[in-house]
Parts: sequence; structure tokens; C-alpha cells
Amino acid sequence: MRVSTIIDERITKDFMRIIHILNHIQEIGNGIVNVAVDLACLQAKSGHEVAVVSQGGEYEALLTRFGVKHYYLNQSRKPINIIRAAIGYRAIAQEFRPDIVHGHMMTGVVLASLFKKTGGYGLVSTVHNEFQRASILMGLADRVIAVSKAVANSMERRGISRKKLRVVRNGTLGSIRSRPLQEYQPLPLSRPAIATVAGMYHRKGIAELIAAFQQIASDFPQAHLYLIGDGPDRHLFEAQANQTTCSSRIHFEGFQAQPQRYLLSTDIFVLASHREPFGLVLSEAREAGCAIVATQVEGIPEALDDGQAGLLVPAKDSQALAAALAKLLSNPETLQQWKTKAHQNLEWLSVERVHQQTLAVYSELSKK
Repeated sequence: MRVSTIIDERITKDFMRIIHILNHIQEIGNGIVNVAVDLACLQAKSGHEVAVVSQGGEYEALLTRFGVKHYYLNQSRKPINIIRAAIGYRAIAQEFRPDIVHGHMMTGVVLASLFKKTGGYGLVSTVHNEFQRASILMGLADRVIAVSKAVANSMERRGISRKKLRVVRNGTLGSIRSRPLQEYQPLPLSRPAIATVAGMYHRKGIAELIAAFQQIASDFPQAHLYLIGDGPDRHLFEAQANQTTCSSRIHFEGFQAQPQRYLLSTDIFVLASHREPFGLVLSEAREAGCAIVATQVEGIPEALDDGQAGLLVPAKDSQALAAALAKLLSNPETLQQWKTKAHQNLEWLSVERVHQQTLAVYSELSKK
């Protein structure tokens, strides 16, 4: 029997057997992990047989609660370990017999592609960080999901066939990883509060945000800046903040498992990224009713309804960022208007929509 026939017969059943493969499932604010965990749990809740292959992490308990099986696999990129990972993955695929394997990180997609033909499954990848050079390897899949139109266009320019590409924009509202927003208790932040939730990486524009805050600090002496997240460049940003005259009003809060408590007390949410395929946190900031200022790069405009739900500024431009912050802080009516705009048209940002559109991509493979 041909491999394509095997795939057809399996996928046209009432349920699918689905594997999600990624490096880890740690609860550290990683958007890729969060998306994969959401999908796995919703797919299992819908009656599909679902497994996650990873090096493990805190989300194992949540997956178990939803009936998702977890297989441990160390995918660290050392030559001897890659060989072991390939052997381990093959054994997992033979045991689970997936109809679909969904790879969210490059190593997993490469491993799954090696045994795709003999395993008789369809391979789907999601490109979360297309700016990484090795993301071209995501094209080894039968279908390549892009998290925004901007990512799809970029991947097509890099040689991925348009026939393979499908756009499934990110969305996180209604996630099974969190409670309904109204169940969170807002934190007593100093107001007006400006905040970002982002990894402490250079590409997240933290340096520009600190510089912008320094520019407006004297004009708005009650304003405070909250930096929520962690990462390898944090010490550099802390050193930068300590050199300002407003360092006592710049707060490094570290990683927070419940950023909603900050967002509910935030007046202006900022995402100053240099590169950003979509920006999952923008949906959470919108739901919380923050006014939003973000950079006009890649998928960010799409996440903000092409600028209807937030002010867009050029990347790496602290003066433009400062001007946008001053515009909002200097006029309470303008600030409220942008809070209202951010909170409109939220339905499309739901995780349920992402779940349904992803299943539709899986189903396409039955027609090959």
C-alpha cells in the first residue's frame, strides 16, 4: 500500500493520531512552547489521540490532565546525541503510529522528516521565528504554517513553495494554560504604568524602551516602567537603567507566570521588538485593555489590526517611541481612546480559532 494511501485512510477517520515535537515544555514564557501546548490540549479535548515529544518541563502535568501522552527525547544538537535522538524518535513514532507529526522547532522537523516516508504520516511545521537562518529547514514539512502573512511572505522569498505555505495567525485568548482574565487580581502598580512583557534579549528592543522612558521621565514624574521577563541580556539593561536619572522608577520584575496581574494595572503596554513574527503577548495586552505602542515590524501590525488597535512606531527609534508615550501620557482622553481601540475586535485572537485552522491544515494532507 502506498504511503499516501495510508495517510488518507488514517486521517479520514473520526480522529487523528497527532504528535507535537519540540525541544522542551518548560513554563518560562516561551511563545513557541505555549502555542504547542495549547494545540495539544485542545486537540486531545476534541477527541484526537495526541502525544508531545520533548525534553520535558513544567507543562507535563497540564498535558497529562488533558490526556496528552508525553515522550521524553533529548534533542540537543551534539553529533552523538542527534544519532541517539533519531533512534529514539523512530521508536516513538513506531509505537504511537501518528497520522500527523507537527514540528515546532527545527531539530524536531529534521528528525521527523527522516522517517516520514516509512512512518506513513504527514509532516506539518510551524515557523515561529523566521528570522533565524536555519528556519528554512521548516520547509522539509509537507505543510508549513506561518504565524503571520509577513512570515509567509518572508519564507516564500527564501524559497519555500507557496503551495506548502498556510497562514494561521497566532492567538492566545482563552488558553487552557491560564484562567479567565477576570479571575486575576491586578497588582498595585504605580500609575501611570508603562510595561512590557518580553524576554530580555537585544532584539526585543528593551534598550530603546529604557532610553525612551528616560526621555519622558522628567515630564511625567509619576510614570513608572515595568520590565517583565528574563533572559541573557538582562544585566546589560539593568546597567543601562542604573545610569539614568530615573532608575528608581524602572522596575525589573523577572519572569512572571501570571503576567495578567501586571497587564490589568498597566496603562501603556509597549512591544519595541526589532524582529517579531507576530507577538502573542499583544493579544493578552489587548484583552487587558492596555493602550499599546509597538514597532512596525513583521507580524506586529497584523496583531494590532494594521494599526487600528495600537500606535505603531519605527523599530530601533527611541525618540519615536518616546513621542508616542508622551502623546498618550499627556492627554487622558487620547489614552482612553487607545485603550478602547485595543480592546475591540478580540474574537479572532482566540486559541480556539488557531486550533480549528490548524486541524484544517492537517486535513489537507488527506487529499494529497
